[in-house]
Amino acid sequence: MTAEWYVLIEEDTRTTERPDGVELRLHRWMLVGTYHIGRDEAEAVAAAEDAALNYMPGVLARHARPGDEPARHAFLAQDGAWVVLVRQRHRECHIRVTAARLMHSQEEKEAPPKSMKEKFRSALEGPPPPLKPWAPPKQREQG
Repeated sequence: MTAEWYVLIEEDTRTTERPDGVELRLHRWMLVGTYHIGRDEAEAVAAAEDAALNYMPGVLARHARPGDEPARHAFLAQDGAWVVLVRQRHRECHIRVTAARLMHSQEEKEAPPKSMKEKFRSALEGPPPPLKPWAPPKQREQG
């Protein structure tokens, strides 16, 4: 287990799409920043507070002018996460800022490419069975 601390920033990102002439405003929570802090939890907590009080969400930053200071309401939840409402010129955005310890990290691994023989065989046999979805360990043992 590692003892590396990070500050994670999630943002209410918005996009507008117009399928069939109808305007849809789509909201989605998205992890927009992971900032490595180091091995000190207190430093990570202080950095998370600083981000909650100063981070400018992209939705607002695109329209900001030099010297603008948005309205900001920062709430500290019992679990230590900051939930922040930021408003500026009739626009608003929510962000969540969390100090988090990295508990697991794994690099991506790709399977080796199929040989011509394997490609031909899979074309004749059809697709492989789908992967089983994740289940809690007790349910995996029973199934």
